[in-house]
Amino acid sequence: MTSRPRVALDVETSRLYGRGILKGISQYLISSRPWSIYIEQHEIGGDVTRLLSRWSGDGIITRQLTEDSKKTILGRGMAVIDLSNFTPSMGIPRICSADSACGRAGAQHFIERGFKHFACCHYRGQHWSQQRADGFVAEVEFTKHECRVYEQPFRVQAQKWDQDQERLAEWLVSLPRPVGVLATNDLLGHHVLDACGRANLMVPEEVAVLGVDNDELLCNLTNPPMSSIILDPERIGFVAAKRLDQIMQGEENGAIENETTEIPSLGVAVRQSTDIFAVPDPEIARALRYIRDHACEGATVQDVLDHMSVSRSWLERGFREHFGRSPKAEIRNVQIARCKELLKMTDLSLENIAGLAGFKHSEYMGVMFKRETGLSPGKYRNS
Repeated sequence: MTSRPRVALDVETSRLYGRGILKGISQYLISSRPWSIYIEQHEIGGDVTRLLSRWSGDGIITRQLTEDSKKTILGRGMAVIDLSNFTPSMGIPRICSADSACGRAGAQHFIERGFKHFACCHYRGQHWSQQRADGFVAEVEFTKHECRVYEQPFRVQAQKWDQDQERLAEWLVSLPRPVGVLATNDLLGHHVLDACGRANLMVPEEVAVLGVDNDELLCNLTNPPMSSIILDPERIGFVAAKRLDQIMQGEENGAIENETTEIPSLGVAVRQSTDIFAVPDPEIARALRYIRDHACEGATVQDVLDHMSVSRSWLERGFREHFGRSPKAEIRNVQIARCKELLKMTDLSLENIAGLAGFKHSEYMGVMFKRETGLSPGKYRNS
């Protein structure tokens, strides 16, 4: 009888992100050789040493790697995939979210809505949070704007909750408004929205808040419901399982074994907390809203002009003044963003995606998509 490889999955089962990783691993195993899997229910935190004291096998996928546990794993000759983004890379295969790119995507979300003031709230001493904050700040500064940054303790003590929230509220009040605020995960976004309520700041009119993780339970517990960047833990789990299997079968070379693979986010789930356009000219804001609502129905610049009853020169001038691009380019941006979302989140054919994104033909969509992204739709889907 051929023995199955023994694999431990040291991934938290208490959070949406961890369960998404486990789902991705299960999707890989559907079409691969079976594993003998060891898994425990636990929350995030700690390290994998406790598990290693009770179990030994051929490979492990872990979210809780430390230098000591790495030595133990490698000393036993086990293959290992690190899914942690809590520290810089430890020199072994790592699969994780593209945190810096996630932060940049958050900045773009606000920039596309016309914001001129930006702020970021992140956790002190957390590598993943710092990376998201750094990406956000870099993208904001690239557009010649400034970004205010607030650091929050990672572990909030219940007895200090009100004190911490009052301090956060004071910072929010001090910001120029309207302001777009990135919170580096949904829990922190929940804190920001609570602080807005304490300070009587209107959301999203004065403070627009964007989280990360798209944990629907947390996002819908806030008032108003919170927009959030959609991470792709299922893809992380799938790639991690595939990479571990290759290492256990001796198919990976050393250079590849030591690389970090970053999985991009899937876009933004827009809810009420950022559903606004921070444009001082209400007519330009109305035109932008029309484009966002109808671009994927095939709307043209002429449709916008007919809806607004304004001249083409006025609309062109207003868009270039407020957004640095033409109305036609804005229509294309919305269509390409929809294409990206459908390519990553569905298995729809290119013909169906073209129709849902407002393109008459998939061939033309492919030309426009490659012009904007540098990749064909197929290569983007598989990236």
